[in-house]
Amino acid sequence: MTETRSVVVEREIAYPPEKIWRALTQPHLIEDWLMKSDFAPVVDHDFTFRGDWGSVDCRVLEVEPHSSLAYTWGAMGLESVVTWTLTPTAAGTHLRMEQTGFRPDQEQAYQGAKIGWRNFLAKLEQVVARD
Repeated sequence: MTETRSVVVEREIAYPPEKIWRALTQPHLIEDWLMKSDFAPVVDHDFTFRGDWGSVDCRVLEVEPHSSLAYTWGAMGLESVVTWTLTPTAAGTHLRMEQTGFRPDQEQAYQGAKIGWRNFLAKLEQVVARD
């Protein structure tokens, strides 16, 4: 089996999990911080993220409302899984995003994801704050 790497980004967000969950699961909000999509929080739902550069083919793997969400992320030879975990805290929510499945020969995708997800999560925080 090939060794793979993961990208993990964690944030403390001063809002309850329910508010963050909306930004993670409602297409009009997802578009504001990530990309256009036809996402639905339903296990086995196939959906696509669309950006100016291309698209990402996905399938929902896990839905635990206000707690966890996982979906496949397939683009440009990368077959990975994105998992969101929301944990209530005294100050709001601890949000953890993990994207697993980067092969050693996918260094560019790995480095791009490390930068990209940090930027996406900064935008997600702005969407949660205003919505």
